[in-house]
Amino acid sequence: MVERLSDTARETMLPPLLDSGWEQLADRDAIRKTFEFEDFVTAFGWMTRAALFAEKWNHHPEWTNVYNRVTVILTTHDVGGLSQLDAKLARKLDAL
Repeated sequence: MVERLSDTARETMLPPLLDSGWEQLADRDAIRKTFEFEDFVTAFGWMTRAALFAEKWNHHPEWTNVYNRVTVILTTHDVGGLSQLDAKLARKLDAL
């Protein structure tokens, strides 16, 4: 069972993500990052690789793609906010 991040977990999991360009949203318990690529094909290829992990982990991002940019919002809808799954997927997206 996935649980919403505790205050202690937030203190350890969020700072490295924020340092790598993720930002906390002011209006909801979520994080967002925009990834920029060389062109549309590269962005779409990255989304395809990311989708494989999202499906494997049954944790799907909210995202939009405009040409060479992909904006990703992560939150766990089942718990109404951030969970370990969001931190895990954020780290994977950064690594891709």
